[in-house]
Amino acid sequence: MKLLKACLTVVSLALAGSAYAVELGDDGLHKTEWMRDTFKDLRDDLAEANEEGKRLMLTVEQRGCIYCTKMHQEVFPLPNIDAYLKEHFFVVQINMFGDVEVTDFDGESLPEKEMVRKWGMMFTPTLVFLPQEVPQGKTAAEAAVATVPGAFGPGTTFNMLQWVVDKEYEGDEPFQKYLARKMTEQNN
Repeated sequence: MKLLKACLTVVSLALAGSAYAVELGDDGLHKTEWMRDTFKDLRDDLAEANEEGKRLMLTVEQRGCIYCTKMHQEVFPLPNIDAYLKEHFFVVQINMFGDVEVTDFDGESLPEKEMVRKWGMMFTPTLVFLPQEVPQGKTAAEAAVATVPGAFGPGTTFNMLQWVVDKEYEGDEPFQKYLARKMTEQNN
């Protein structure tokens, strides 16, 4: 059974890599149909995400990032992850070195590159998952229910998405234990 799952994973990754062309925007960042082109006022983005019954996710990326490419070619296009993102997430892309103005939850507006520095983020991709309500005066980095720096495989990524949607962060089981439990369940 484990061998069959491993073979299916390899085949699906191979198909995902060839079947899904990843578009690059003028800024050199990967673009997907589930990313939202907004004015990057995070307060408005959160309100719109809530109206749609979705969770706000920020993805911090940079031009030429090999790990961003890995996520966009090998992880995000997988049918279960792609469908889950479309159904459950309102995704706003932030360019680590961009100049587009971003308005944080605390009301401060800065170019993307300065906002990323303010948030203390150093790696791309970084996925930032926000709660449905952000306390007044908090920044996105302070309010985040989870921040995931770096590229992860399909299993970890999908389980993180589920952990956020199911609000497992409100419970006693940290993500690492949740992931171990889910991976054990999925392998049996």
